Amino acid sequence: MASADPARAMPANAFTPSVYRVARRRRELAGVVTLELAPLSGAPPAFAPGQFNMLYAFGVGEVAVSMSGAASDTDTFVHTVREVGAVSRALGQLRPGATLGVRGPFGTAWPVAAAAGTDVLIVAGGLGLAPLRPAIRAILAERARYGRVTILFGCRNPGEMLYRSELAQWRRRFDVDVEVTVDHAEPGWRGHVGVVPALIAQAEFDPRETTALVCGPEIMMRFVLSALRERGVADEHIYLSMERNMKCAIGLCGHCQFGPAFICKDGPVMRYDAIAGIFTVREV
Repeated sequence: MASADPARAMPANAFTPSVYRVARRRRELAGVVTLELAPLSGAPPAFAPGQFNMLYAFGVGEVAVSMSGAASDTDTFVHTVREVGAVSRALGQLRPGATLGVRGPFGTAWPVAAAAGTDVLIVAGGLGLAPLRPAIRAILAERARYGRVTILFGCRNPGEMLYRSELAQWRRRFDVDVEVTVDHAEPGWRGHVGVVPALIAQAEFDPRETTALVCGPEIMMRFVLSALRERGVADEHIYLSMERNMKCAIGLCGHCQFGPAFICKDGPVMRYDAIAGIFTVREV
């Protein structure tokens, strides 16, 4: 019998990609595009916030990209792609109607259900907001199940602010605390200036009853971890998305080995107490 948990079930297309078409395309930032993908027939499989797909640009190659749409959307997969290599650039150039291959969903998920009843602190840096977006949408869809919800987001400058309109919508809500900071201000910017870990000291949450979800560059996550631990958040209540070097998604190639774990199978979402011994070790 197949697992009822989409984050634990092996996808039917684990080895062979299914063909999808680009239903919609939206330019987010320079070098960043969001693609909505629909299967040529039927509906895409269910996924859990935090999981990823392998996207295959025909004739170019394959790359791992996290889900960035709502898990409640049963018609399409949504992926926000930064164009940094040959494969991601090819994906970014696809237009509506173009086809690509999709394998997945793969990996572990954010503890959206387990966090019910606790304060939730979401910390994102740059494009790290994309893998957290499905969790944010799921939490806000059932807002009454959670305590205080706080979203802290940082980027290099206002021009690199991902999902600007959605961030504005979240900030207008009375049941969510949203703070945005930039490393470098521009004329007209009236918000915080500085790194996102600095916002943690002023954030309002009960550290004894808080679930923290963190995604961003590893150097940023290191400083976030330090700030969270200074506030008294327990290691077992901190979750990180460790997206790096995933090539096969099924633990065969070894590219994503992280100590004794494989990011594609044991992650990308990992509880900090499970990886604390190796997270700070250089070259791991």
